[in-house]
Amino acid sequence: MLNKLATRLLSATPEGLSRSFRRVGWLGFWLQIVLGSVSVLLWIGLLAGAARLAAEEPFKLLDLPGAGADAQTLDYASLPTVSGQLAVVRAARRDPASADRQDYDLHHLKFQLHSYLARHGGRFWCIWSEGPPIEDEPTQEVRFATSTDGLHWSESGSVTGVPEAPYAYIARGLWVWNDQLLALTAHFKGKGAFGADKELQLVAWVWDDGAQRWQFKQKLYDNAINNFPPQRLASGDWMLTRRDARFNVSVLIGGRESLEDWTSHPVVAVAAVPGFRPDEPVFWQLPDRRLLALLRDNGGSGRLFQASSNDEGRTWSTPRATNFPNATSKLFSLATSRGYRVLVSNAHPQVGRRELHVALAGDQQRFTRLARLDVPTPPVVDDAERIWRKFHSGIASLQYPHVIEHDGRLLITLSRNKKQIELLHVPLDALDALLAGRNPP
Repeated sequence: MLNKLATRLLSATPEGLSRSFRRVGWLGFWLQIVLGSVSVLLWIGLLAGAARLAAEEPFKLLDLPGAGADAQTLDYASLPTVSGQLAVVRAARRDPASADRQDYDLHHLKFQLHSYLARHGGRFWCIWSEGPPIEDEPTQEVRFATSTDGLHWSESGSVTGVPEAPYAYIARGLWVWNDQLLALTAHFKGKGAFGADKELQLVAWVWDDGAQRWQFKQKLYDNAINNFPPQRLASGDWMLTRRDARFNVSVLIGGRESLEDWTSHPVVAVAAVPGFRPDEPVFWQLPDRRLLALLRDNGGSGRLFQASSNDEGRTWSTPRATNFPNATSKLFSLATSRGYRVLVSNAHPQVGRRELHVALAGDQQRFTRLARLDVPTPPVVDDAERIWRKFHSGIASLQYPHVIEHDGRLLITLSRNKKQIELLHVPLDALDALLAGRNPP
C-alpha cells in the first residue's frame, strides 16, 4: 500500500495534488506525503543494500574444476547429469471443490508440499502437507505413507486430521527421539504461518504402533516453525533451526530429556543485513565441532548466504553472501557414509525450480562438483491426464527436497508443481564417480 502511495505522490500533477488535498484535508494530505516519503526511503535502502551485496566478495562455497568460483559464468548446459529411479509417493489429485469440472488445471489440484523422509521400524516413512489448492490455507493437514522398499508406497493416512478453519498444519519433519517416531508439525491460524496473530506453535505427534495411528504428543515451542528435524550435536544436545512468525532466524538447542527443554539463540534478524531476507536455513557440524549454516535469500540476490558458529550454536557470525547460486528455494544437505557431503537444491536461478541439482563437498565445506539431477517424467495418473504436459521433465517445478541414505542409495523426496509427492533413488556409486571426475554411470 505504501509503495503505491509513494508512486502516486511522485507522479502526481499539481491538479492531482489539489484534488487530493480537497478530498483528505491538510492532515490527510501531509500524512500521505510522509508515508510516501518513508516508502521511497525504504526502496532506496533495499536498492542500496542489494548494491552493497553485489559489490562484496562472496564467500567461496562453490569451486568447480574449470569454472572456479565464478558462479556467474557457470555453463549449466555443460553440467553432468545424475540419473535415478522415480517413485510416486502421493499422486496428484483434484480438489473436491473442482471434482465436476471438465476444464480443470493445476490450480484445481490439491496442494502437496513439504515432504520429509525417515527410516524406522524396518520401513520408510514420508510425511507432507496437503490441503486446498492454495498453499498453507486453513484446513491444510499433514499426511503420511509408508514403504518397505521406497518404491511402492501405501495408501496415505492423516497424521493431524483436518483442522477446523481458520487453523492449518505444515509438515516439519520426522524425528526418531528416544526410540519414538515423532512427526513434527507447525500449527497456525489464518492464511500462511507468517504475519500478525498467527498463534504459531511447533508440535509433535508420536506413532502408536499398537493402535497403528498417530497420537498428539505435545507442544515443543511457541512462535516457532522449523525447517528440518533436529540434529544431534557432539555435545549430546539436539539442535534445530527456528523461524518466528516475522521470519527472524534462530536455533533451538536442548531436547535431551524433555521435548519442552529448549533454549533459543539468535542467528539473524529479518532486516539485520541490508539487502538480505533470510529464510529456510540448514546447518551441519564439522569434525572440529564448528557449525556451518546456509540460508535461502528472499532479497533477490540469487545466492545462498552462509553463517558459522564456534560455540555449538550459541552465537553466530553475520551471514554473508556466497557464490553458490540458488533459485530462491529450499535446500537440504547431508553427510554421506562415504565421507563426502551432498547439497540438493535448485541451483539455476534463470530456470527457477524447473531443475534440481546435487553438489558434492569432499571436505564437508566447499563444493567442488555440481550436477543436474535427471528427474524422469512420472507416469500419468488417471484424472490428471488432461494436464500431464505440465508434469513433464524440464517443464514442471521440482522443489523442497529432503534426503536420507539407505543401502547404497540416496532417497530424495520432492514435490512436483506443489501437487505431487515423489521420491528419486540415486545410487551413491554415481556420485562417487562424479566426485572422482568421471561421468556418472
